[in-house]
Amino acid sequence: MREPGETVRVGIVGGGLMGREAAAAIARWPTLLGHPVRPVVTAVCDVDDRALSWFRQLSSISRFTADYRHLLDGEVDVVYVAVRHDLHDSIYTDVIASGTDLFAEKPFGIDLAAATRIVQAIDAADGGVFVRCSSEFPFFPGAQAVIALAQSGAFGQIIEVVSSFSHSSDMDPAKPLNWKRERRYCGEAGVMNDLGLHVLHVPIRLGWRPSTLFAVLQDLVTHRPGPDGTLARCDTFENASLLCAVGGPGGSFPMTVGMKRIDPGQMNTWLLRVVGMTGGAEFSTRYPKTVRRMRLDGGDQVWQEIEMGSQSVFPSITGAIFESGFSDAIQQMWAAYLAERAGHLDGRFGCATPDEALNAHAVVAAALESDRLGTTVAPDYAVLEREPEVGSVRVAALELGR
Repeated sequence: MREPGETVRVGIVGGGLMGREAAAAIARWPTLLGHPVRPVVTAVCDVDDRALSWFRQLSSISRFTADYRHLLDGEVDVVYVAVRHDLHDSIYTDVIASGTDLFAEKPFGIDLAAATRIVQAIDAADGGVFVRCSSEFPFFPGAQAVIALAQSGAFGQIIEVVSSFSHSSDMDPAKPLNWKRERRYCGEAGVMNDLGLHVLHVPIRLGWRPSTLFAVLQDLVTHRPGPDGTLARCDTFENASLLCAVGGPGGSFPMTVGMKRIDPGQMNTWLLRVVGMTGGAEFSTRYPKTVRRMRLDGGDQVWQEIEMGSQSVFPSITGAIFESGFSDAIQQMWAAYLAERAGHLDGRFGCATPDEALNAHAVVAAALESDRLGTTVAPDYAVLEREPEVGSVRVAALELGR
């Protein structure tokens, strides 16, 4: 366990959207109260110098480079990698081999084979590196509330779970082709690589690992304008709907998992809904202050709305009655990563572990097989040779209508 108050030097590989979000979250670190670690972004890498221009306003950064290997010389403690999916395998394993701790963007490799290689690299490091995978939406206060209720047993026997992430970024058929619609860059799984861990992190953490599933995958816009304006093939899936069975005979329940890049009416919506014999709850980022909870009151089934404040896994200076947003969730995710790395997570909800990321890949691989065969498939979890790490939840100052 590291001493509280240590400074952690962070290097960012990938100067795009998520790289900037990470740097901004760390720049706002004083908004957290009593966090045991003080991160500082000291290096950033991108092959396009134009992507580095935004980072030049941050006085803490002393190294700008086009080669991520320059961040593996011991001058950086943690490397955050946010690049195209096809680059994950080689960069992640290089970071791990260097002995540098890794905060990886999802997916954990472009497919199950790549994810397995990454986990094997971690095992070969023999505990010498700390690795977690990005999944920020569970760090919304409302998501934490639903997770805590599920772990408490408040819902009784689970009847049904829905976990989904939908947006409409690909609604316009005239939108130019981008790498997330190309298999060579995004992987055969398409949207399931892009959004899969977002919707599988919490169910897997809570022990709701699909035993079988049936997948419906959609390639809705098959061609888009390429760089020269002529139509080019889109060879990945935009939408994926998975009907999963969780548990064994007599004790199973259905879990619907949805990942959609074309969902009319959605801007960017993450949803978790759990219903059981004695209650239920639902949170959606569409309504970021509201948790809907169902109680049994005598013979009545009563849904109530609980207004959430700003406080999540780690306390912050933000007034408790204010709302939380995407940038706050990212900062809370980083706070969880760095606290766990330092040995001070103290029972709070943690980031996705390598084993959880590998489980998610097994589910995605089964979905691809189900779509190919048109039948129900059982995910192959045989690649997991050790018990997955299981996190816990502590939600401070939330009574949730008790």
